[in-house]
This record gives sequence, structure tokens and C-alpha cells, in this order.
Amino acid sequence: MKILVSVKRVIDYNIRPRVKADHSGIETANVKMAMNPFDEIAVEEALRFKETGVATEVVAVSLGTAACQETILSALAMGADRGILIESAEELEPLAVAKLLAALARRENPGLVILGKQAIDDDANQTGQMLAALLGWPQGTFASGLRLKVKRIEVMREIDEGRETLSLQLPAVITTDLRLNQPRYATLPNIVKARKKPIERLTATSLGVDTTPRTETLKVTEPERQRRQVMVSTVAELVDKLRNEAKVI
Repeated sequence: MKILVSVKRVIDYNIRPRVKADHSGIETANVKMAMNPFDEIAVEEALRFKETGVATEVVAVSLGTAACQETILSALAMGADRGILIESAEELEPLAVAKLLAALARRENPGLVILGKQAIDDDANQTGQMLAALLGWPQGTFASGLRLKVKRIEVMREIDEGRETLSLQLPAVITTDLRLNQPRYATLPNIVKARKKPIERLTATSLGVDTTPRTETLKVTEPERQRRQVMVSTVAELVDKLRNEAKVI
């Protein structure tokens, strides 16, 4: 079985994002970039399926500029077999990403598509659900546990009511939660080997997908900083504020 895994290039989670001077977006020039943490979990789970003999091939897919090839190389260094880069100079919205992945899935014919449940840059949490709808495949979101059966996959999820287990017929779309696994570190030999693994380059046009944005960003600003310290002059005033104004954070 072939597993398709989507990996997104985002600002490293240790870096504090900065708004551009013209407020048109987030500054990414000369900023450390990395693979979206939820996508790392998706790659790790796919590799575990391959190591147990359930999967035969793991294909890492990234969408965006040529720089996204670095993200694919990270997945290849972890153990993915090959990569596919769908190049696009414009910013891709979740629907456009879902359409591109759907077109690729129809061409690659995987038995399973695994994505991170969301990207830490926009926190949209939309692509996996849209992809499943476009393909007409069953979906298991926020997976905290996976177990493959014959032509089916069981998805364990944590919901408000407790723990839920879904049994989905393959092929299916899965989105990963943080509790699913702990991604491995790429070793130096595997980093070297990753450079020799094939990366195919495609475009939205070659896949027949229109990626024209449907929304327009008018302005991006930093959130208002709230004052956290208040000086009081008497104990009575302190007690009053604790009783009537203090909130549990």
C-alpha cells in the first residue's frame, strides 16, 4: 500500500512571528523555517506502517515555492521514499491545497493519505476535511491512535465525551493529533541519502487545478498587548480586585 503524506513549510515553532512593516502579512525573509510539527507526526506514522510491512511506499508532498523542497528533504531524511513538489508562487489557500492533493491522489492512487490536523501558521484545520470531501473518501480527524486492518483502518480520537474509535474503509484520509506519536530525528547518514532520493516537480496547471485565491488579506496586525500588572495602594484595594476583577488564566 502506498501512503501519501503532506508536509508544509512553516516558520519554526521556536521563532516568534513578526508582522511586515506594511502589515501585508508575516515576515518570512531571513527567518528559520521548518516542517509543520503536525506533519512531522504524519510522516512518522506513515514510516511506522512501512516498517511493519503494511505500507510499501511513503511519498512526501509539499506545495509552494521552490524552497519547499527543503521540507521534502526533511521527510526523505526521516525515511520517506520519494517526494513531489507542486510549485506555486502565490499563497495557497486550504481549498486550493485540497484540490491539488485530490488531483495528485487520483494520479498516485494511494491507499492512505495522512496530513497534520492543522498548520501552525494559519491554524486553519480545513485541508484534510476538504480533501476527503473532494475525493469522496472516509475521513478520521485528530487521530491519537491508528490500527490497520484488512482493507480498513481504525482511528482512535479524543472527543468531548471521551474516546472514540472509528472503523474506516480504505482508501481514507487521516489527520494527526499531537498524541499520535513522537517523530524520530533524522540521522546524518539518512540526511546524506535523502539528497539522492527522487523529487518530482509539478505545477497546478499540469494538474488542472485553479489556485486563484478566493479571499484577500486586508491587513495583518499583532494582537493587542494586555496590561498584566496593576499597582494597588492598600490591602483592601487588593482584596477587592482579587474578588471582583481577577480571572483564572
